Amino acid sequence: MYIKIKIINNINGDYMNNKEYKEFIKKYIPKPKIIENAIVSFIGGGIMGLSSELLLEAYQTWLHLPRKESGVLVILTLIVIASILTALGVFDILVTKFKSALIIPITGFSHSITSAAIEYRKEGLVLGIGANIFKLAGTVILYGTVAVYLFGLVRLLIGG
Repeated sequence: MYIKIKIINNINGDYMNNKEYKEFIKKYIPKPKIIENAIVSFIGGGIMGLSSELLLEAYQTWLHLPRKESGVLVILTLIVIASILTALGVFDILVTKFKSALIIPITGFSHSITSAAIEYRKEGLVLGIGANIFKLAGTVILYGTVAVYLFGLVRLLIGG
């Protein structure tokens, strides 16, 4: 099978086969920086964890709330911050710097909902935002709910 892409440097004007094409493309595909990305994600995740813990302590101290209620406020704070940064166009820039450290926590979920709402706002409240806001996040909600149900069922059967 031949791919119908002509190479400019090819003198005969022949088409490349799959093997030649893969070798040609291999030269131009950037190599992933796995170790560097892992370190950056680890540090970024640590910064997220540290800032969350500082927020937790601040809410407990300033508002005199128990740890559980302060934890809920931390989550809400992170959601609001991620949504604002998404609306300002800053969140995507931060994700390119910190990689998965910002996508995996609740901030990634908030980003997916906010970005869908921003993208479809021109189509109106109902058919735009309302119909598309959970486009990305809907799968997370669906499979998260199914996974929790199955985990609870297994835990019930085991007797936990």
